[in-house]
Amino acid sequence: MTDEKIARINALAKKSRAEGLTEAEQAEQAALRREYIDAMKRSLKAQLDNTVVIDEYGNHRRLRRQEGKKG
Repeated sequence: MTDEKIARINALAKKSRAEGLTEAEQAEQAALRREYIDAMKRSLKAQLDNTVVIDEYGNHRRLRRQEGKKG
């Protein structure tokens, strides 16, 4: 997600509070928000996939997704 897109999300949110949005702007805002949320989920997943837990004995192990979990 680029800084320009984040700035556009913020501008649309500010305009929405001040005067309201047209239908086209509402659709643009929804699409940008979805793109932002998807990017944040990918970032968090990548961070968790690279997380290592060290137990009390000094053993290193990677976090793994539990069976049957969605995502």
